[in-house]
Amino acid sequence: MEISSSEFLNNGMMPSKYTCDGENISPPLRVSEIPTSAKSLAIINDDPDAPAGDWVHWVVWNIDPDTMDIVENCVMEGAVEGKNDFGDNGYGGPCPPSGTHRYFFKVYALDSRIDLDKSHGKKELEEAIKGHVLEQAHLIGLYALQ
Repeated sequence: MEISSSEFLNNGMMPSKYTCDGENISPPLRVSEIPTSAKSLAIINDDPDAPAGDWVHWVVWNIDPDTMDIVENCVMEGAVEGKNDFGDNGYGGPCPPSGTHRYFFKVYALDSRIDLDKSHGKKELEEAIKGHVLEQAHLIGLYALQ
């Protein structure tokens, strides 16, 4: 399985459009080579370089496994966007206090749907997918405040 974006390369700089310097909307993503046995996909977007430790920017689960293209600023039908570390549901873009940070977009192909509501976040999602991950892939975007 692979994840990519038409807007930045793996380990490449993310355009400011997808950050707090710009429109702060989720970037377009493409997931390919999804296992045919997948029942759903999940995405975790986090920043391990944050001063307070791992900072969660986006968690979304129950994405239809037939969804290969996730368009920018999209709320996917049937998917659940959980709580990020900004305290919101949905995407919160990069906004590092200093230096260049890495933003991991991790996609998981799962053998089931996840029974969590939108009040949950990364910790609960990671617990819920244990034992259900068929394949995973990641894309890293870099960003430093302008």
